[in-house]
Amino acid sequence: MAHISDNAWLVRIVRCSGSRFVVYALRITGLLLLLNVAQWAQQSAGTAAPGSGASEEDLQKATQNPVASLISVPFQNNTDLNAGPFARDKNTLNVQPVIPMQLNSRWNLIPRIITPIVFTPDYSQPHLGTFGLGDIAPTFFFAPRKVSKLIWGVGPSFLLPTATDDNLGTGKFCIGPSVVALVQPGHWTLGALVSNVWSVAGSSDRPDINSLSLQYFVNYNMKKGWFLTSSPIVSANWNASSGNIWLVPFGGGFGRIFKVAAQPMNGSISAYYNVARPQPISPTWQLRLQLALLFPRIPKPAK
Repeated sequence: MAHISDNAWLVRIVRCSGSRFVVYALRITGLLLLLNVAQWAQQSAGTAAPGSGASEEDLQKATQNPVASLISVPFQNNTDLNAGPFARDKNTLNVQPVIPMQLNSRWNLIPRIITPIVFTPDYSQPHLGTFGLGDIAPTFFFAPRKVSKLIWGVGPSFLLPTATDDNLGTGKFCIGPSVVALVQPGHWTLGALVSNVWSVAGSSDRPDINSLSLQYFVNYNMKKGWFLTSSPIVSANWNASSGNIWLVPFGGGFGRIFKVAAQPMNGSISAYYNVARPQPISPTWQLRLQLALLFPRIPKPAK
């Protein structure tokens, strides 16, 4: 994708309304969609279980388990707020389908492929920015089919240099390990997903990559599909200078499992404050909106 400044008509729109017009429009549209769909589902679906043989509680726990035998198509919109000297906002829409596959009687393979659609501002100016496809990040978890108290999966993570502009990606092919572990006692889901990737190929004039991603998640499930959630993504750039390595968000939000006609869905909204962040350009807040299509199935018991 070209820079927005390369298209005259887009430049006029952005200069007239400011780059935040794009970000706030996406944010407000997503929030209204979540609220309206939830209201429609509540009025039309009543209290019926929103899945084919799956209860609301089953779906709550399955959606909070990264290695569950549940096909889902989440659309997750993340807005990074107030970065740089002009307090610019960056917006990333992640399309991240999860389609579990049975390898044999003992193991499942759960691919998670995150495809980001990004608007990143020019932090040195009060206007303009770049819009396009970012680096696609696939992860492949191998997880036991046998149900146990400790649920876990392990596998490789990749970062592919698919960005349509240098401002939207790393320019590097990266690979590394990824591990997820969780427990689900009672109404709770408690766990963490950790990965670290290193660059092994790519453009020689781009910086090398050595980065950690740690997402811990704490969820409490309530009645009628509602749940409380906290799932910030803590990241570390090991190649950064001392004091600029960690980005540490803290916060939470709420969500609900609901149904539109026969289609189960999961909607949530959460906000996170960055208690530690790199300088000089780093957002102070993150806002996350998510809407996921769910395709529950009753898995056959492992032999």
